[in-house]
Amino acid sequence: MIIDNLINDCKQGDTKAFEQIYRLLSPKIFAVCLKYSRSYEEAQDNLQEGFLLLFEKINQFKFQGSFEGWAKRVVINYILQQYRNQGVFEIITENVIEDEVVEVEEENISLEFLTKIIQELPDRYRLVFNLYVMDGYSHKEIAEMLEINIGTSKSNLARAKGILKSKIEASELTSIPKIK
Repeated sequence: MIIDNLINDCKQGDTKAFEQIYRLLSPKIFAVCLKYSRSYEEAQDNLQEGFLLLFEKINQFKFQGSFEGWAKRVVINYILQQYRNQGVFEIITENVIEDEVVEVEEENISLEFLTKIIQELPDRYRLVFNLYVMDGYSHKEIAEMLEINIGTSKSNLARAKGILKSKIEASELTSIPKIK
């Protein structure tokens, strides 16, 4: 398989092989960076730093599971570490609130709008939302990754959904044609 050969070449220090891996995976890894970053520019920085880290850690890949999945985890963990270093996840006592149900008429909401409002969420809410909803991690896994308790993970998810729901509802209200 071509990717396996490229990985082996990278493990031997071949930067041209890593450049090929970058070209193959950067669109998918950038999509991950966009989900976890505050802005497009921050996502670009995270992509570059994430790939530098991948190159440093490539010897740790043991050909168990997909390389793409491993690469995404490395980059997600890098981004989460940046937030931990910034103190985003300092312990705050939060009550778990009821899970918010968000009903969306898909034809009225663009992907660009959804990306924008997700990026606007406070860091702690955006990261939990993405880990849980977009990437399928459990609250237990999120709590371990972010070094928070499970209740905080659930609360942050519910708050993120609540904020998103109100922004979607507000956008739907403003897009209703006005009667003159």
